[in-house]
Amino acid sequence: MIGNISDDLSQLFRQEVALAKAEIQQEATKAGKAAGMLGGAGFASYLAVVLLSFAVVFGLSNVMDPGWAALIVAVIWGAIGAVLFVNGRKKLKTVDPVPRRTTETLKEDARWLKNPTG
Repeated sequence: MIGNISDDLSQLFRQEVALAKAEIQQEATKAGKAAGMLGGAGFASYLAVVLLSFAVVFGLSNVMDPGWAALIVAVIWGAIGAVLFVNGRKKLKTVDPVPRRTTETLKEDARWLKNPTG
């Protein structure tokens, strides 16, 4: 009987570890996607700064044509960067580092261990 309880507890522990791994992997995937979006926002912002710099140079040197074209492209990259940043930040806020289901099942297991017959 003690052997069965030991085997059951071992199996229960392995299941809890597997559940925790699955939850952590799911949250890590969400965090990775959010980090990718934030990285894209950083890259887009970098391009906006470079193109805005070119726009100022061309705007001052040629008064109108090439500078305004570079400015329009820079504004578009800035908008793309802003959208990526907002979406990445929103996704990052949904990441939950605590494996909630595992915590709940561990609490249930502890209650069961205190009173295994009822």
